[in-house]
Amino acid sequence: MDFKVTDLVKNVVLAGIGAAAVTTEKAKDVADELVKKGSLTVEQGKVLNEELKHNIKETLDNKKKKDASVEELLSAMTPDQIDALKELLNKAAKPQDKEAKEEAPQDEEQKAEQKENTQDE
Repeated sequence: MDFKVTDLVKNVVLAGIGAAAVTTEKAKDVADELVKKGSLTVEQGKVLNEELKHNIKETLDNKKKKDASVEELLSAMTPDQIDALKELLNKAAKPQDKEAKEEAPQDEEQKAEQKENTQDE
């Protein structure tokens, strides 16, 4: 499993941004639904939506600051430290790889069972 640490950081950042975007959309939908049901006035809905946007923007800004500090740490690391980090990440990924490999034979067994069942019919 060969990967770059910067790719990992980049993927984490993109995942965070995507989650924030989805949250914003869902929050707007919820606010719109409440307005339709009469639980909120249109003005209260607008205020709530702006508040949510502000909170999400603040969260994203904080995340960007954390990601920048991670990138700074990575750029300050020696090649030996980077290799050690990669080793730790690989060890952390191995249990997940093992679980995936253990699940695959079950899938094959299930497919074989299903094939036998369809042939019997």
